[in-house]
Amino acid sequence: MRKPAALLRLAVLIIPFLLLLNPATAQNLPGKRDSLHSGILKEERVIQVLLPENYKPGSAEKYDVLYLLDGDSNLKSISAIQQFIRAESQMPPTIMVAVFNTHRDRDFLPTQVGQSASGGAANFLSFFKNELIPYVNKTYPANGNNMLFGHSFGGVFAMYALLAEPQLFNAYLAIDPSFWWDGGYMNKLAASKLNAAAQSGKSLFIAGREGEGFKQMGIADMDAVLKDKAPKDLSWKVAAYAGESHGSIRLKSVYDGLRFFYEGYSDKPIEFHPMNGKVLKDEPYKIYYIGPSESVRYTTDGSEPTAASPKMPREFILSNGVQVSAKAVGRNDRYNKTTIGRFQVAKPPAAGARPDNAQPGGFRYSYYEGEWNELPDFSKLTPVRTGIADKDFNVNKLPRQTGFACLIEGFIEIQDAGYYVFALDSDDGSKLFLGDQLLIDYDGLHGGGSSRSYLIPLEKGFYPIRIEYFQQGGGALLNLRYVVPSDKTESVTPVPFERQYGSR
Repeated sequence: MRKPAALLRLAVLIIPFLLLLNPATAQNLPGKRDSLHSGILKEERVIQVLLPENYKPGSAEKYDVLYLLDGDSNLKSISAIQQFIRAESQMPPTIMVAVFNTHRDRDFLPTQVGQSASGGAANFLSFFKNELIPYVNKTYPANGNNMLFGHSFGGVFAMYALLAEPQLFNAYLAIDPSFWWDGGYMNKLAASKLNAAAQSGKSLFIAGREGEGFKQMGIADMDAVLKDKAPKDLSWKVAAYAGESHGSIRLKSVYDGLRFFYEGYSDKPIEFHPMNGKVLKDEPYKIYYIGPSESVRYTTDGSEPTAASPKMPREFILSNGVQVSAKAVGRNDRYNKTTIGRFQVAKPPAAGARPDNAQPGGFRYSYYEGEWNELPDFSKLTPVRTGIADKDFNVNKLPRQTGFACLIEGFIEIQDAGYYVFALDSDDGSKLFLGDQLLIDYDGLHGGGSSRSYLIPLEKGFYPIRIEYFQQGGGALLNLRYVVPSDKTESVTPVPFERQYGSR
C-alpha cells in the first residue's frame, strides 16, 4: 500500500500533466503568440505575450514583466487576477509572458533523481538569463523589472532562480512548491545560499495548503529556513490556505502574492488640501488629508518621504513657508508619485471697492465653441453667447456638451478677513485667477472628481476673479467652492450668489 506522502507526490506529478492536456489551456489565449530558438536548450520555445490594455504602439511607456511558468495553462486565470488588481489601482499595468512547456521536469527541477528526466533547471535558468529575458526586453516595452510565477515544480524553479541568479527577477511567486523533491534539496540549498548581498531588495511569496499538505510539500521546512537565514532586506512571506487543493490554491495566492509585491502601490498622487498657497508670517494654517493612512508618509522640509518619515495625519497645523511632500511608501514605492505643496509667506492682495457697474447674483460668462486640448487664448476668440452665471447656469445646459469653452469673470466680495481656501474641479481643463494672480492651474484633458485647491489670506472688500474652462469630450463639469475663515465647521461650500458680482 502506498504511503500518503507517496500518493501526494504522485498527484503532484499527475495534476500539472492533466492541466496541459486540457485543450482550452493551449487555445484562445489572450495576447500574441511568439517564439524563439534556444541555442542553450537546442529547441524552439513558444511564448504568449500579453501587453497591457492601455499600451499604444510607439509609446515610450515601459512596463514590469510577469513571467509565467506552465504559461499555457496559467495565462488566462492569472491575467484575469492581474487585471482585477490593476482595475482596483493596486498594481501597475504589466506585461505577461507565458512560457510554454516542452520538458517540464527537466526544466523545472535542479537535480537528477533516478531515471527521471529532471536536473536541467540550471540550463533553463540560463535560457531565461541569456535568451528569453534579453529577447523580451528587446522586442516588447519592458522596463527591466521582472517577476517569476511558478506552481508545484514551477515553484521549485522559482525558488531555485532566487538562489542561483537573484539578479534576474525582482519578485518570486512560488505556489504550493514541491520542496520535498530529492529529499528536501531546495531547503538545504536555501540554507546555504541565502545571504544579504544576493537577495537584498527582492520579494518572495510562498503559498501552501494549511495542514498536512504544508508539511508534506516541504514548505514548513522552508519557512523555518527563511526565519533563520533570510537576509533582512529580503521581503518574504509564507502563507497557508485552508480548504484549498493543489490546483485551486492558485487563485487566492496569486492575488495575495501580487498584492504583497505591490504593497503601498498607488497610481494616483496623494491629495491633500490646500495643495498650495500664500500664508501670513507666524499665522498658522491647517492642512487636511483624506485617504489611506498606513502607507502614506510626509515631510515639510522639502525632502523625499521615506518609510522612516511620519505617517500622514488627517489634519495638521503649519506655520510660515514650508514645502509639504506626501507619498505612498511601500515595497514598490518607486512607482508612486510624490505630491508637493508649496506655501510661501506673503502679504494679502489688496482688496478694492465695489465696482460701479457690478451687481450681485452671479459672475458674467462668455461661451465659445471649438475643439481644444488645452485652454485657448480667449482674447483671440469671439463668444457665441454671453450672460450671467446665476443660479440657473450650468455648463451641462449650454448648447454643446463637447467642444466648447467658457470664460467666467466678475468680482467676489470678501466679508471677513483671513485665510480662504479655494477649490476648483473640472472636466476638462480650467484655471482660477484672483486679480492677476493664477491660483489654480488645472488645464489639460482629464476627468473630474479630483479638486485642486489654494490657500490665500484675503482682506475685506472686492477682488476681481476669473475662471477659464474648456470641455473636449465626455461629461462636462465645473465647480468652484471655498472655505471661509468664519465657518467653524471648515466645510467647503459654493460661493454664494450674493457674493458673486458681475457687470450688467
